[in-house]
Amino acid sequence: MRDILTIFGLIVRQEKRPFLTGLLLSYLVLIAGLALLGISGWFITATGAAGLVGIGIQFDVFRPSAAIRFLALGRAAARYGERMLTHDATLKSLTILRLQLLKAINRFSYSKIIGFRGGELLNRVTADVDALDGISLRLIIPILAGGLTYLTAFAALYLFVAPIVAWVTIGLFLLGTGLTLSIAMKLAKAPSNRIERAHQSLRLRLIDLFRSKTDLIVTGNLQAQLAKVGGADQRLRANQRHVDTIELVVGVALSSTSLIAAVMALALGADLAQAGSISAAQAALGFFAILALNETMGPLRRGVTEYGRMQAAASRVNRLLEQGPEQREQQPCASASAVGANASPALSFQDVHYTTESSAREILSGISFDLEQGQRLALTGPSGGGKSTVLHLAARLLQPTSGSITLFGAPLASLDEAELRARQAFLPQRSMLMHGTILDCLRLANPAISEAEAWELLKVVALERTIKERGGLSCALGESGLGLSGGQKRRLSLARVLARHPRLVLLDEPTEGLDQETANEVLAGISDYLPNSAILIASHRDAELNWAHSELRIRKNIFCN
Repeated sequence: MRDILTIFGLIVRQEKRPFLTGLLLSYLVLIAGLALLGISGWFITATGAAGLVGIGIQFDVFRPSAAIRFLALGRAAARYGERMLTHDATLKSLTILRLQLLKAINRFSYSKIIGFRGGELLNRVTADVDALDGISLRLIIPILAGGLTYLTAFAALYLFVAPIVAWVTIGLFLLGTGLTLSIAMKLAKAPSNRIERAHQSLRLRLIDLFRSKTDLIVTGNLQAQLAKVGGADQRLRANQRHVDTIELVVGVALSSTSLIAAVMALALGADLAQAGSISAAQAALGFFAILALNETMGPLRRGVTEYGRMQAAASRVNRLLEQGPEQREQQPCASASAVGANASPALSFQDVHYTTESSAREILSGISFDLEQGQRLALTGPSGGGKSTVLHLAARLLQPTSGSITLFGAPLASLDEAELRARQAFLPQRSMLMHGTILDCLRLANPAISEAEAWELLKVVALERTIKERGGLSCALGESGLGLSGGQKRRLSLARVLARHPRLVLLDEPTEGLDQETANEVLAGISDYLPNSAILIASHRDAELNWAHSELRIRKNIFCN
């Protein structure tokens, strides 16, 4: 419950006034319903009693009937205002919460980020935030409004009916509803949590199906993937039926509790009326007021059955928000003049070791090299030997276990993030292209790039003719670069890297998927475009090896020139 209260505090903190006003209106809705039914019962009984004794003509029917109309209209208006305020405030608060979560995720280290499947983290965050709207709308606000209503009902019954009626009926109502809701929360917690997991599983499997349908058809695995989607859907439906059954039973139990309390109010009122302690109209007021209290539990029926889902989501969101920045050794920030010193190597590794955090497996052991400005150095060796790891370390996406890395003479760990990214650029093995035009893609790296410069870049990566045939720089790409072949996507990603005119370029198999002639043309274009930049390239192709000035070979964590 602590996690749920923490999230509720975060939500309310963003929109205090709307939530407090919404809570007040929710309370007024319940009080109006209580008064409406209570006064109606009193009015009917009082007019009937007046008619029986022959004084009906003297009975004032106008003020009670006016009060009933006022309560009915006021209740409708208050309910509308409460829904508008609380729902709008919740949606606004959750929007802010999404931004806070994205900022928290942005603090993750690269090694943690790559541990998630594509779309898994975003899917989880989206689903968790969607589950949190019920905390305020279907759980906390109804509980607070209901509690205030019980106190008001107790005071009204105590003052206008009889103290014993107030103590017995409100006590029975609180006991019955409290037991029902607490048992329902325990019973529904596990299936509600399973519903959330099934929802996420279904989303991920559908995403995999839509994104990979061609490959699934070609490999003959389409039916197997459809079966997995169907299985996730069946699990979702089965658990949803379980929760719906619990909600139905909860509704019956709450109605029974209200009925028992109302019967007790009627019995006690009748005894007191016969004894002359109260009037028949007062006894009727107590009976109908207790019946009206059943309305206070309506919003909670769904809330308690979703408690498990909300609790699990709140726990995960809290852990993300509490995630602090990844810690690394703090060193004084290097100045721009120090980073720009020409006497130092562009990139230097000195006795660098790297061991993975998750499996404690040593990937790199004692690597040392200097990469001078204008030099091209190729990293070679078997797949999985650590070539990409060297590039990730140089890009400061990973932190070395020991050893030192310097960029233009300044310790890599001490560089300001903006300064670091301005000096170097990295093309990983898998690059992401987003929906937009070709020019939009290049301006993601360099917002100030002109159309002439964009065409020059496309010529460098041997894409100029292809893009002209597709309509030029205004050619629109779909999600993940849809509309281009694999090799064309690779070259456009490379052009985006070069658009920044980096002094250090980190390339991970840049000509993968290209034929020999195109690969040579692209590599020659890079040399001409950035003749003075230092280039570190992870390679396994002859074209890249012949293009490099020197080679650093990796063999089972042993590095030699």
